Amino acid sequence: MIIKNEIPILEYDDASPEVIAPDHDWTAGRLPEKCLFAFLGDVVHAYAKAHGATVAETLITVSHDTKVYILHEENEDICLVQSLIGAAAASQILDTLVSCGCKKVIAVGSCGVLADHPENAFIVPTRALRAEGASYHYLPAARYIDLDEEPVAVIEKTFKKHGLPFVTCTTWSTDGFFRETEDMVNYRLEEGCSVVEMECAALAACCRKREAKFGQFLFTADSLANVSEYDAREFGVESHEKALLLGLDVLREYK
Repeated sequence: MIIKNEIPILEYDDASPEVIAPDHDWTAGRLPEKCLFAFLGDVVHAYAKAHGATVAETLITVSHDTKVYILHEENEDICLVQSLIGAAAASQILDTLVSCGCKKVIAVGSCGVLADHPENAFIVPTRALRAEGASYHYLPAARYIDLDEEPVAVIEKTFKKHGLPFVTCTTWSTDGFFRETEDMVNYRLEEGCSVVEMECAALAACCRKREAKFGQFLFTADSLANVSEYDAREFGVESHEKALLLGLDVLREYK
């Protein structure tokens, strides 16, 4: 039945079948169970090429084609995808991957800081504030979504293995990059959010709906900590390759 509300984004259909299934035009067969879902730019394609990855499928849209790589590791295959930015686009891609076999998903990308964190520090979100739109199509309305404990624990274990410092946090997932206003930044900070990004809540909701496990780690990029003077810094570019390698190691540790 449809949970109805005067506000359309808060309405949710919890029962009737989808008109378009996420795997409706998929031809590549089943994907590996493990997937690194990356927001890291060209280092993903460079790594895939250097390590002999095969392209299982190319997801084609009018604006961008997304290659679905398979890395052939010694003991297992791992799916590797460089995603589009933004909750709606990213969750559409992830929904396809999960529906085609990916059941242990680790996402990695950058975040803006609301508190005083240095650039290129690692953050492990345990909860996401649902201020984007896509998550409301996968789960009933709620203010937060908790990330799955199992993959979060594996992420933390891997960071400790490498001796890398990290902090856990609540992240603010938003669709409105240019609507992170001064008062809103302060409000989110007051309610416990220390970083901001654009996908975590939606990806977590998508995986929860499709019965896949989801965890994410972030590296700090730009800073909104001083709301009167935005600081883009170097946008965390220094962390791209390191984060990719860490993400793959997390999946190797994920049993």
